[in-house]
Amino acid sequence: MLTPEIARQISELSFEIQRQLALLITRKGEVASVVVGDDRRVLLTDPGRFRLGAGRLKGIRCVHTHLHDEPLSTEDLTDMVLLGLDLMICIQVTDDGISGPISYAHILPENGLGKKWRVETVPDLGRLQVDFQKMIQSLEDELARAAPVKTTGEKEKAVLVGVTSGPSWKAQESLDELRDLALSDNLEATDTVIQHIKKRDPRFLIGKGKLSELVLRCVQTGANLLIFDHELTPAQVRSLTDATELKIIDRSQLILDIFAKRAVTREGSIQVELAQLRYLLPRLATKNTAMSRLTGGIGGRGPGETKLEINRRRARERIAGLKHELEQIKRQREDRRKLRNVRRLPVVSIVGYTNAGKSTLLNSLTQSRVSVEDRLFETLDPSSRRLRFPRDRDVIITDTVGFIRDLPADLMDAFAATLEELHDADLLLHVVDASSPRMEDQIKAVDEILKKLDLEQIRRLLVLNKIDRLDPYQAVALSRRFEAVAVSALNRRTFSGLLQEMERIIWPRSSTPAISTENHSLK
Repeated sequence: MLTPEIARQISELSFEIQRQLALLITRKGEVASVVVGDDRRVLLTDPGRFRLGAGRLKGIRCVHTHLHDEPLSTEDLTDMVLLGLDLMICIQVTDDGISGPISYAHILPENGLGKKWRVETVPDLGRLQVDFQKMIQSLEDELARAAPVKTTGEKEKAVLVGVTSGPSWKAQESLDELRDLALSDNLEATDTVIQHIKKRDPRFLIGKGKLSELVLRCVQTGANLLIFDHELTPAQVRSLTDATELKIIDRSQLILDIFAKRAVTREGSIQVELAQLRYLLPRLATKNTAMSRLTGGIGGRGPGETKLEINRRRARERIAGLKHELEQIKRQREDRRKLRNVRRLPVVSIVGYTNAGKSTLLNSLTQSRVSVEDRLFETLDPSSRRLRFPRDRDVIITDTVGFIRDLPADLMDAFAATLEELHDADLLLHVVDASSPRMEDQIKAVDEILKKLDLEQIRRLLVLNKIDRLDPYQAVALSRRFEAVAVSALNRRTFSGLLQEMERIIWPRSSTPAISTENHSLK
């Protein structure tokens, strides 16, 4: 409860020095700190976590003065959310230096009405008949019911953030893909937010007001992670983490975390760790909580698994060691390629956007059992199988990691050794999810990556997959429009046209008879 003695003293002092005063008071009634501002505002700093209970608020209330007959401001409410305060209380100091009207505010749980906080004003302290302790306890109970504590094995919750200065539909499409990435990383996206900006804030990327809304959504939904669909600078990650006390990652870090969880072979693990270290190196400038969270990733995997703090020297030494080990693996792969070339077996590489059905197609063509899941980046390590055609002619067909737009540069560099095999391919099967509403954008994204990899000179066959989800006439129209072959990777009976085209391209001088897909098997 705000006592008359505190209200009188803080009002008199504030009036005397003509500056706003703020008291940060614990639930036990102890004054944790005193902050002096100017006549218009007071700059509050993070009071720290005074309480270690299960509540989502810090157990701190702020009582401060206003000198110009104004109630609680938007800045006051923003500070209340960002600092996790129980209450924000404003005493309007009159021209006589005594306490006048009093306003107080607290956040609200999820209510379906979009209301973020409750603000109340009374004419004077005598009419402030509120049991703040009981009110805050009730509020925390509601927050706990709306967002229960995460149990072992339960998905971590995240709020996804898109930032754009362009059309909303484009930002929404990108955010939809970010949601798929989050699901692929076993995260639960509790909310998505698109922020339109004219100019990017160099410190937070978005405005402080929008940042407070994001923090509030996290409190209301029980999320402890903000994922930005935009690459953040190291300074922005530190500023956002310090301001919100949440885990802050961007799209690149999310992709790296997925790769860290999926890498199976030694080569894949090396490539992922190398990419993570390259990404984290510029973010190791200072020692703070933001770095500890980044170093550990989302799932606690990767280079931060055993040590929370990595200095630059050790990171560079580790990068050098990984590069050396990767070079050895690269030489071993070159030896295998030379052996394969001696046998003169043509090589077909399957490329395409992530989750387009590449591994499923490989399994169906060769009757293999490569791991298949309906999620992004299920395949990281390349898989090679032999495919036999009716005339006893064989090819080596290889599945590769899926591509995605704006693939992190460090990840592209780290996987360069794996992708080098594409240069030896006689044919690239560009598999596309024909049922995706973003099909054309995905085709362009893959084409751009192939161009960056200098693979434009290799013959390419566009394969429209998942036609079982389309109207037959639509599948035919798309095939003609893109000069592609339409298949369903789940139905081998649709492979006739694909196999004929593959034979025609690989062995152009020989005639191609009618092909029965029943004769194609793994040898």
